[in-house]
Amino acid sequence: MLALAIFVATLVLVIWQPRGLGIGWSALAGAAVALATGVVGWGDVGTVWHIVWDATFTFVALIVISLVLDEAGFFAWAALHVARWGGGNGRRLFPLVVLLGAAIAAVFANDGAALLLTPIVLAILLRLDFPPAGALAFVVACGFVADTTSLPLVVSNLVNIVTANFFDVSFGRYAAVMVPVNLVSLAATLLVLWLWFRRDVPAAYRVDELEDPGHAIRDKAVFRAAFPLLGLLLVAYFVTGPLGVPISFVTGAAAFVLMAVAGRWFSGGRGAVILLAKVLREAPWQIVLFSIGMYLVVFGLGNAGLTDIAASVLRWLATQGTLIATVGTGFVVAALASVMNNMPATLVGALAIDRADVAPLTRELMVYANVVGNDLGPKFTPIGSLATLLWLHVLAGKGQRITWRQYMKVGLVLTPPVLLATLVALWVWLPVVS
Repeated sequence: MLALAIFVATLVLVIWQPRGLGIGWSALAGAAVALATGVVGWGDVGTVWHIVWDATFTFVALIVISLVLDEAGFFAWAALHVARWGGGNGRRLFPLVVLLGAAIAAVFANDGAALLLTPIVLAILLRLDFPPAGALAFVVACGFVADTTSLPLVVSNLVNIVTANFFDVSFGRYAAVMVPVNLVSLAATLLVLWLWFRRDVPAAYRVDELEDPGHAIRDKAVFRAAFPLLGLLLVAYFVTGPLGVPISFVTGAAAFVLMAVAGRWFSGGRGAVILLAKVLREAPWQIVLFSIGMYLVVFGLGNAGLTDIAASVLRWLATQGTLIATVGTGFVVAALASVMNNMPATLVGALAIDRADVAPLTRELMVYANVVGNDLGPKFTPIGSLATLLWLHVLAGKGQRITWRQYMKVGLVLTPPVLLATLVALWVWLPVVS
């Protein structure tokens, strides 16, 4: 009960963030209480750090890359091109925006897609004079697709990185399993979003109101470097994975190169357009503190018996056949993520799978189902992921306020069919590539 009380209090602090405390210091406060009361020991700190350090710094490096590209106008350029491809047809523009969100989520992680693309799309919609209901449809679609299509690569979601590191899944193996599964998730996402919002999407818009995409580019040097750098980064992930090189080293090197281009370090800073100091200030350094703090609190819950309970549930699911084991694991961890945040739920799921004694194929299905459930499960509620909470905060700052009731009305209806279709696709596909 003490471990549970500490977790609930910590989660409240993380969501509330009193006096600008931030998610990192809020989580560390909970970890300090857990240490002081003996819920976790100092030895657990090293264990948790070993689990989260690579994922945490990979995430920070990806966001730095995203912020530099955003400052250079890369995402605005892409969004304007997509708006022009829509050709003035709102019902063509809607799936194109969803596809753009899926592409950004795959490469720049779900947080990058939700937090960087959404304000740009909203600004374009306002310029096109979309009605409020139509603008809301596109904005919610951006936030929804950011999570539901963050499955394909290890770097597409912090959940993926933690899981791949915990179970020693290579970058190539992960992609071989999850890229096809992600395509099913994307198709299901497109279908449910269209069925829900089709009446709100305007039939037409004026293309001549859009500015030329080239005008959005603020730093041509960074823009020209973007595509080659991202291509090399993707190749490097596949090449260095079998060599055991941490993903954060590879991603960090790419972030360093992009910052060198943006800061014109090769010419002493002359001609620099982007303020790197601003980019680094806006980088999510609090996530480093959050990772160690929140995971320690959850580790305390595990020590108090949550991991054993979860492992027993997984063992029972395993006796029901691989389909039930896959779908059941996905929905159980999705429900857990929706009430306790997906990052803690990822650790609980990983520890439970590691402790459950199940057949090898069932175990691997559960590993990937844990990823699917924790990537998609947060869409049930606003507290399911930090990206969603930050997304709602960004929208409120832009005058587009979405209440928790409005969010859950959509999330509770749209998420289950997408989650089910994705888990069934996983069950079908994984034995094929094994």
